[in-house]
Amino acid sequence: MTKEQAEKRIQELSVLLEQYNFEYYVQDNPSVEDYVYDGLMQELRKLETDFPELLSPQSPSQRVGGTASNQFEKVSHAVQMQSLQDVFDFEQVSDFVTRCHEVFPEAEFSVEPKIDGLSVSLEYHDNQFVLGSTRGDGFTGENVTANLKTVRTIPLTLKLKEKLPLLEVRGEVYMPREQFFKLVAQQEENDEQPFKNPRNAAAGSLRQKYSEITAKRKLDIFVFNLQRCEGKEFASHSETLEFLKDAGFHMIPGWKLCRDFEEIKNAIEAIGNSRQNLPYDIDGVVIKINNLEQRTLFGATSKTPKWAIAYKFPPEEKETTLREIEVNVGRTGALTPVAVFDTITLAGTSVSRAVLHNQDFITEKNICIGDRIIVRKAGDIIPEVLRSVSHAEQAVPYKLPECCPVCGAKAVRDEGESVLRCPNISCPAQLHKQLVHFASRDAMNIDGLGTAIINQLLEQKLVSDPADLYALTVEQLLTLEGFQKKSAENLVNAAAKSKTAPLDRVIFALGIRNIGQKAAKLLCDRFLTLDALEQAEKSEISEIEGFGEIMAENFYTALHDKSVQNLLAKLKAAGLTLQYQKQEVSKNTFFSGKTFVLTGTLSQMKRNEAKQRIEAAGGKVSGSVSKKTDYVIAGEDAGSKLTKAQDLGISILSEAEFIEKL
Repeated sequence: MTKEQAEKRIQELSVLLEQYNFEYYVQDNPSVEDYVYDGLMQELRKLETDFPELLSPQSPSQRVGGTASNQFEKVSHAVQMQSLQDVFDFEQVSDFVTRCHEVFPEAEFSVEPKIDGLSVSLEYHDNQFVLGSTRGDGFTGENVTANLKTVRTIPLTLKLKEKLPLLEVRGEVYMPREQFFKLVAQQEENDEQPFKNPRNAAAGSLRQKYSEITAKRKLDIFVFNLQRCEGKEFASHSETLEFLKDAGFHMIPGWKLCRDFEEIKNAIEAIGNSRQNLPYDIDGVVIKINNLEQRTLFGATSKTPKWAIAYKFPPEEKETTLREIEVNVGRTGALTPVAVFDTITLAGTSVSRAVLHNQDFITEKNICIGDRIIVRKAGDIIPEVLRSVSHAEQAVPYKLPECCPVCGAKAVRDEGESVLRCPNISCPAQLHKQLVHFASRDAMNIDGLGTAIINQLLEQKLVSDPADLYALTVEQLLTLEGFQKKSAENLVNAAAKSKTAPLDRVIFALGIRNIGQKAAKLLCDRFLTLDALEQAEKSEISEIEGFGEIMAENFYTALHDKSVQNLLAKLKAAGLTLQYQKQEVSKNTFFSGKTFVLTGTLSQMKRNEAKQRIEAAGGKVSGSVSKKTDYVIAGEDAGSKLTKAQDLGISILSEAEFIEKL
């Protein structure tokens, strides 16, 4: 295929894939099957690999990145991203409407659900998405373009016939409830501190250093305002909303035009009554003047517009009786107390349990079994105990047990931690969750081995540690409920296939505290073999970039624990290869041992590819400029990193010079 043919086909594929993205993620009405979409995406990626000079930052293939983001460079907002004046009752809403009608008797109001997420700005030049930033303090935010590109409902190219020189819109990035529940379950499974509500989850996910992590969080966005536009004029807010919908944006749903207070009140109540049935969180209703000229005349304070308010729903709190406190044991041995109370209805659902976190939390709130307690849903999602109202007679402050409630081992509390832990790695409660983690996709990826099957394996005493999974036979599996010969053979084959997993995945699969996928890879990059890892000193481990004393201590202690050593020996005997292949570093005297910073847009390769080639040549890529930086590679539209490099007198390479050095 010639370059001209490839360019034409890439354009065709890009248009098709963006249309299918729009149908699937915005309209919720896909016109093609997933395998058709996947086939077209594979074709596009192959063409961009074969012809890297044709790769565009707006390509649908650039939705999900795997590199560190741009370290959140500062972005100055051309239009201040103001906050809204909050009101909490209908009297305040009535006062706002009266003030507006005193100046403009015929004023109309747009009444919209207030999405509980993270406010961002999206900027387009000639219909192409070029910059995404957080609100920050309203005047200056952070550049999160790479992470926002992973949000599938954000169009990379606007669906407009005319080309607009500039368009900036404002939206709210949020995490759907279903995705939030999955994330929290995963965090709890890993004994991580779970996000309290979807808003915090969205904010934390959007500010990840690595955009591939943001992509996995499956964020969404609703656009709700036009900030500025060149090439087209509008008279009203409602007109801009219709225009932005046609341009391909995922628009705020459920908005309504109202003329007076009674209509506004009815609209607020309707939105409030429907909020529990929505797949996302709203925390209020926004009321704003519809006419754009009237808005300008009303003006604004230094923080808020005078032409809009936000009616906030009051948090629902209820009193109930605490009947007991259960103690659950997590995968890493964490003892987590859970309050069990008389069932109440909160935010439209029945609630009878809430996590009490740890002993410090219980002590601070002076919680006793039998108390009358106040419970609410944090962010209308996660039940939480706010306080104790009254104690029962002869009530005694609750204390977590000194021993594990499952295996009886004496619990321990590490210095600097608030969590009490069971130290017995063979504890049955830990074993179940350890097996689930070991078989998970990011660990050994034993396809088909889910929680229900693991429950049966433990009940029938067919496994006592992860290594026993490799000794399972078809005959044994056929004794379990739901297995047929084919499904049993598939599971045995899946386990056998996982034996070739590289050493870093095995290390991650062990479930050692604080040792995630990235940490496991860093360990293997440094020590290469299991023998070398076992012989490494704590001081050597802590010297790895990205590690600290706690991580080094946890890994060193775990790897020298007798039960872990026995497990590794059994895994080796079961036929696991326990091999690790570090990427070979070619000798290039220019790059070897030097630190590089990439800034701006490269036209001939993706930033991820540039990073990989620098590292393959023996160099190191950093996300920020400092005195330790040797070279800054500047592409198009290089920003503050280039300026800082010039101020520090650091050598600058153009993209052409960089490629020549390679």
